[in-house]
Amino acid sequence: MKTAIEIENLSHSFGNRAVLRNISFSVTRGDFFVIIGPNGSGKTTLMRAIAGILSRQTGQIKIFERRMSSYKRKEFARLVAFVPQGSPTGLQFTAAELVLMGRAPYTSTLGIETEKDYQISKQAMHFTEVAHLAARKLDQLSGGEQQRVFIARAICQEPKILLLDEPTASLDLAHQVRIMDLMEKLKEDKGVTVVMVSHDINLAAMYGGRLLLLRDGQIVCMGPPKEILNFKTLEDTYGCRLLVDESPLGKLPRVTVVPQKFLKA
Repeated sequence: MKTAIEIENLSHSFGNRAVLRNISFSVTRGDFFVIIGPNGSGKTTLMRAIAGILSRQTGQIKIFERRMSSYKRKEFARLVAFVPQGSPTGLQFTAAELVLMGRAPYTSTLGIETEKDYQISKQAMHFTEVAHLAARKLDQLSGGEQQRVFIARAICQEPKILLLDEPTASLDLAHQVRIMDLMEKLKEDKGVTVVMVSHDINLAAMYGGRLLLLRDGQIVCMGPPKEILNFKTLEDTYGCRLLVDESPLGKLPRVTVVPQKFLKA
């Protein structure tokens, strides 16, 4: 199958601290690919490198079988959209204005939007169920609403690849599921390749077609949830006591952290 992303021998350091160490993997087109791992394992750095925000130090990244460095800025932005962790504060835009910014890769030199741009932005807002928030300022929205507005902006770019860094962080259970269902719908309805970072292993198991487990900037393992989420691998990686059993929703692994007080018995 054709690949959307290919990474070969990618390494990155901040000063003397190595964050990514010789990373190599590929993501198939149309996949729902989830990157998991403990804090400090290099997940966000990896996502920022794929998004073109962080210059790679060694190694190579290919997007649709072309070197990332060969793309012009607007050309790349028509293929890849990135939703970072958390929403920027202090932005004095309405939801509609922010979403329309996603059309920047398609506007003329003068930056004037066309009727088509407005139509696509409205479609993106309907798709993410935020059309009713169009006239609201961002600081008037809840965390879940803001996250969906920023995802709508990314969708407005009409990308082939959508990168998300912890899109469900700090959201309640209902909003977590709505965001994940939205990503699944985007993958199924529009054929978008979804790559996301998540700390929630159980959400990753339910939605991810393939998982990549990182630790200390290196790949521990990669594959379907049933192969990756096993007791020994997870305990060794996270350094805490866990239970792994089958989810009542089907043949999926379910991971439960075991608190210290239950180990005293």
